[in-house]
Amino acid sequence: MSTPTPAPGAPLRVMTWNLWWRFGDWRARREAILAVLAQERPDVVGLQEVWADEAENLAQWLGERLGMHVAWSPSPAPQRWRRRLAWNGEDPAVVEGLQFGNAVLSRHPFLAQEVRELPGGGDEDEGRTALKVLVDAPRRPLPFTTTHLNSSPAESAVRVEQVRALVPFVVRGHRRGEHYPPVLTGDFNAVAESDELRLAGGYLTAGPVPGVVLVDSWRFAAPDDPGFTWDRRNPFVARVHQPSARIDHVLVGLPPFTGEGSVRDVRLVATEPVGGVWASDHAAVVVDLEP
Repeated sequence: MSTPTPAPGAPLRVMTWNLWWRFGDWRARREAILAVLAQERPDVVGLQEVWADEAENLAQWLGERLGMHVAWSPSPAPQRWRRRLAWNGEDPAVVEGLQFGNAVLSRHPFLAQEVRELPGGGDEDEGRTALKVLVDAPRRPLPFTTTHLNSSPAESAVRVEQVRALVPFVVRGHRRGEHYPPVLTGDFNAVAESDELRLAGGYLTAGPVPGVVLVDSWRFAAPDDPGFTWDRRNPFVARVHQPSARIDHVLVGLPPFTGEGSVRDVRLVATEPVGGVWASDHAAVVVDLEP
């Protein structure tokens, strides 16, 4: 697999996207997902709600068509997600063999990868994990983590404990000056003002690791843009009867004074149907970082 050489001054593009597992017309949706990723050409993308069975893995399917390296982390407890598919009328025999997890796609090879299981709690252990990779980016390695926290709106306390375990994992091994600032992506199932996001950032409240600040990249967006990644304009969201919200985030470590790894631009994509098909119930966040 060849690795492209970036043009001088080209940004390092990172992205996060929840792909809505195997819900709806997943065959048509994965073509729409592929089209969005092909158009945006991220250097590294963190994916959540990625499905796999004995014959196929959605992340591998996308990686092969995009010419990207793939890391994959299945959930240790996918039972809740299998039940939801069965409730939607899927064949129980098919559902029983499905896996649910996180993945990272990268245009550049991985130097390392590691998985951290996150604390459970709430009504049921949802088998949440974080997947961390060290990307062999052209100018210096990029520590990149993607995650997916508990989903119930009432489980902020569980997500807080997950963040307490997550942030030390994200920054462990980071070598300032040798690596890009660490990037944390994912579906946090929580808005920026929540206790869990304030804790993850480490600048509105004391974070889990003293001295570590992870900047919410959306703070660089236009002030009047709410950045709804969970938007009632999407029919898959409207039927849940919850308000629109920004629950998918890209957090970036503080850059050096020279600016490498700082946020240049941030925006949403997949905010409209692709060829009449909504790719997911979530929009994706795309962030261009200074090289």
